[in-house]
Amino acid sequence: MNLYNLTIHQAHQLLKSKEVSSVELTKAVLKRIAEAEEKVRALVTVTEEIALLQAEQADQRIRAGDFTPLTGVPAVIKDNMCTKGIRTTCSSRMLENFVPPYDATVVEWLKDAGLVMVGKGNMDEFAMGSSNEHSAFAITPNPWDLSRVPGGSSGGPAVGVAVGEAIYALGSDTGGSIRQPAGFCNIVGFKPTYGRVSRYGLVAFASSLDQIGPMTKDVADSALVMNFIAGYDPRDSTSVNYPVPDYTKSLIPDLNGLRLGVPKEYFVEGMQEGVEEVMRTAIAKLEELGATVDWEVSLPHTEYALAAYYLIAPSEAMANLARYDGVKYGFSYEGESMWDAMERTRQLGFGPEVKRRIILGTYALSAGYYDAYYLKAQKVRTLIRREFADAFERYDALITPTSPTVPFKIGEKVDDPLQMYLSDVCTLPINIAGIPGLSVPAGFADGLPVGMQILGKPFSEETLLRIGFAYEQQTRWGERRPEI
Repeated sequence: MNLYNLTIHQAHQLLKSKEVSSVELTKAVLKRIAEAEEKVRALVTVTEEIALLQAEQADQRIRAGDFTPLTGVPAVIKDNMCTKGIRTTCSSRMLENFVPPYDATVVEWLKDAGLVMVGKGNMDEFAMGSSNEHSAFAITPNPWDLSRVPGGSSGGPAVGVAVGEAIYALGSDTGGSIRQPAGFCNIVGFKPTYGRVSRYGLVAFASSLDQIGPMTKDVADSALVMNFIAGYDPRDSTSVNYPVPDYTKSLIPDLNGLRLGVPKEYFVEGMQEGVEEVMRTAIAKLEELGATVDWEVSLPHTEYALAAYYLIAPSEAMANLARYDGVKYGFSYEGESMWDAMERTRQLGFGPEVKRRIILGTYALSAGYYDAYYLKAQKVRTLIRREFADAFERYDALITPTSPTVPFKIGEKVDDPLQMYLSDVCTLPINIAGIPGLSVPAGFADGLPVGMQILGKPFSEETLLRIGFAYEQQTRWGERRPEI
């Protein structure tokens, strides 16, 4: 096996037994980046020198017996998480040359665990997109078919993990940005409960929806990463002070006694036949593993989630992106006056999708429309949350497709924002409700990956990992790698 195709737990065993050094492993991954990057353009910045230095330090820790399961294992960090002394661009011209003076909490904690960072992952600009076509620097294609999208906004990290440019990655998820690209690239993507992982140092898109999570080659790796990034952070006012379990203890290979529900609203009109076929086969496998499955679950307010999301998220984005005014940091245009400079900075620094969402948010929050749009969207959000809470009184988890379609063609939806927004219809409600969601590889339709999404009540990450692990052990879909 090529070293770059290892999982975290496989790499850890080799490092622990000293069959492989972190420097050797890191050089193998960097060589893979050099081979594949021309085709996939998954990284905004490659940090070769830093990675090799961190790998040497990791080897010293391993020799001293002071190491963790993540020590010396190469990773990619999505380019909207601050990395001290390393460019953090959000794939935007606005922050093209921004170098943060501090690390995001998750990066800081991973460094404590022995992080080797090989690069920063490409993304939709400011995490606004479902296809990775909105990066200011490059479109990242899907490694299973280079004419198709990898999903977004964490498309770069997803592709990096899928092709071996990293053993694992961190992504962020505001409306499906970890899970949808994970589903499209045949890897595992995990969005934890809102508040479970610190957002300090994550460049804000929509503050009440954003959450950081792992993107990995299998479920066991997601559990390992969660052990190091979950926990209370006093620097994040939304961080929840709740005990962190050892997530690896939830990796049980059967589902005996678990009650699973399948909400009919997620088998939406326009869903591709192949995706539905894969999902029905996957759910039958969950029953074989001992779970009780109920197909008669209804979450009627799901149909309003898309509309509510595209009022709440742009409103918060508009407020968060007001700081990019050409004065404090980032891109700055020298205009004839202060107002001209600010206008031209935002005109030239932001791409079209970011501008579209700023305009939507400004409209939703404007005088006379706040009650009609934003306030109503927040009321719908409450109804969606209650509906999920009621469902979790009866079921341990809910099972849905991650996306209603396989990856679509590059350029197919870029001029039709509504069609693009509809591609996240299965993932958006989860962010609105603040609950955890896990996407695992479930099979292929027309030769392209299909993801299965597992949803649970707040702080039920262990249950989701158990279901994902048991399914994965029986099916092994995630072991397939694209040929790049």
